[in-house]
Amino acid sequence: MTDLTRNFVKAKRPCAEGFRWFLRTHQSGGDYQPVLDALVGDGRVDDACWLLDQFGPTDAVLCVDAIDAEAIVFAGSLNVRGPIEVGSIVRAGRAIRAGGGIRAGRAIVAGEDLHADGAVRSAGTLDVGGDIRTACGIETGGALHCGGKTRVEWDLVCGGALTLTGDAHIGGTLEAHARIQCGMSLHVGERIESAGDIHAVHGIEAGDAIRGEAHLEAGWGIRALGPIEAGGAIRAGESLLAAGEIRAGTGYGIYAGLVVRCEDWATSARVCARTRPDRLMSGWWAGDGPL
Repeated sequence: MTDLTRNFVKAKRPCAEGFRWFLRTHQSGGDYQPVLDALVGDGRVDDACWLLDQFGPTDAVLCVDAIDAEAIVFAGSLNVRGPIEVGSIVRAGRAIRAGGGIRAGRAIVAGEDLHADGAVRSAGTLDVGGDIRTACGIETGGALHCGGKTRVEWDLVCGGALTLTGDAHIGGTLEAHARIQCGMSLHVGERIESAGDIHAVHGIEAGDAIRGEAHLEAGWGIRALGPIEAGGAIRAGESLLAAGEIRAGTGYGIYAGLVVRCEDWATSARVCARTRPDRLMSGWWAGDGPL
C-alpha cells in the first residue's frame, strides 16, 4: 500500500499527537513502509504498530544478513540470514524467518509463521498468527499465542498464559506461569508444569510428570511417564495413564472415559497408575500396568 494521504490516515481516527506528527513530517502524504520506518526512527513504535493494525500486511520481503536495532516494524515478511536482536519490538505483517536466534526486549509479533534456527526470547509477549518452528527453545516473560502448529526442539518457558491453536510438539520441558490451552494435541518430551489450568481439545502426552495448579483436562486421553498431579479436577475423555501416582486437588474428582460408552471402558477408558487414585469417579481401573 502506498500514498498514505492526510484524509486516508485521518479516517482511521489516529490519536491527536500521532496525527500531528504525520502532518508535520509527511504534509504531502507518504508511502506505507517509509512512514512505518520514520515512526520507528522517531521512537514512535506504538504508533507504527497502530498503523500496521489499520492498513494491514503487504507482500514485501526484507532480506538482510542480520537485524540489530531498537525496534523494527515491517509490513511484509522478514527474511534474516542471521540473528534478530531488538531492544523493544520486532513485528512483521507476515512471516519472520531467522537463520539465528530472535531476541526482543518487549514483544515479537508475526502476522503469519515464525521460523528460527536459534533460540527465541521475548522479555514480554510472543504473538504468531501462523506456525511456530524453532530449532532451539522459546522463553517469554509474558503471554504466548500461536495461531497454527507449534514445534519447539528444546524447552518452552512462558511467563504468562500459553495459547496454542494447533498441534504442539515440545522436545524438552513445557512450563507456563499461567494456564496452558491447546486447540489440538499436546506432545511434550519431558515434564509439563502450569500455574493454572491445563487443557487440550485432543490428547496430552508427556515424557515425565504433568503438574498443574488448577484443572487438568483433555478431550481424548492423558499419558505421562511420571506422576499426574492437579490442584483441581482431572478429566480425560478416554484413558488416563501415568507411570507414577495420579492425584487431584483436595475435594476434586478424577474422571476418565467421559466420551466413552461404559461398556467400552476396559479398552478405551483405562486408568493406570502406581496406586489406585483417590476419588476415581469414572473409568476402568487397570492397576499398575503397561502404559
